[in-house]
Amino acid sequence: MSVTSKYLDAWERFWREAPDEQGAVFWDAEPALTAARHLAHFAPRIDRPELPLVDLGCGNGTQTRYLAARYPKVTGVDLSPAAVEQARSQDPGGEAEFEQLDATDPKAVHELHSRLGDANVYVRGVLHQCEPADRRPVAEAIATLLGAHGRAFVVELAEAAKAVLAGLAQSPQGPPPKLRPVFAHGLTPAEVSDAALDRLLAEAGLSVLAEGQLPLITTEYTPDGRRIELPARWLVVGGAGAQAA
Repeated sequence: MSVTSKYLDAWERFWREAPDEQGAVFWDAEPALTAARHLAHFAPRIDRPELPLVDLGCGNGTQTRYLAARYPKVTGVDLSPAAVEQARSQDPGGEAEFEQLDATDPKAVHELHSRLGDANVYVRGVLHQCEPADRRPVAEAIATLLGAHGRAFVVELAEAAKAVLAGLAQSPQGPPPKLRPVFAHGLTPAEVSDAALDRLLAEAGLSVLAEGQLPLITTEYTPDGRRIELPARWLVVGGAGAQAA
């Protein structure tokens, strides 16, 4: 299977219209507040740090570039060709590699795994944005990329984030400027419950090795100047039979 053209078109329009600069998108916070915090939990639990690392759903590559400075081979992949274009344009030094990938296409995912071998995977805010039919294939794509030796760090909005986003959308002033395009393009964040996320990972044959809570930091602020943070969960996962270090 592959994603619906409507879903691909929505993301392609979003990235075509997004300014080509770091921080212009709602979730594109600086790595010191995102990937750096995640690596504090992920790095000690990676069995094979020498493996390639895949940033699945890399967007414009902000976090990918941070990861590429710390691991030997990092590849950012995204459904949207426009996002990949932005990622490449913001990486003139070629710190990372970027390519378009439909993670619901098993053939394409297996081809990537064949080229890279087993990989560690970073997934930030992908499953909660997927169409319902696409969530299981994306979770299975993570399992395929990990193979026998990789580990994945999965960060997804907690179900409590849905109420926060609804409050922002329904405020008298309307949604914050950087959140408006998300809703305008029909993208629906925080659509996966905590229990559903656990089921998705288990059904894909993934074992949860560690988990916790960290807010998803955004680039937007409330009218009183507070940075908007959304409730989120992180999980370190491995293939079936993987054990916590």
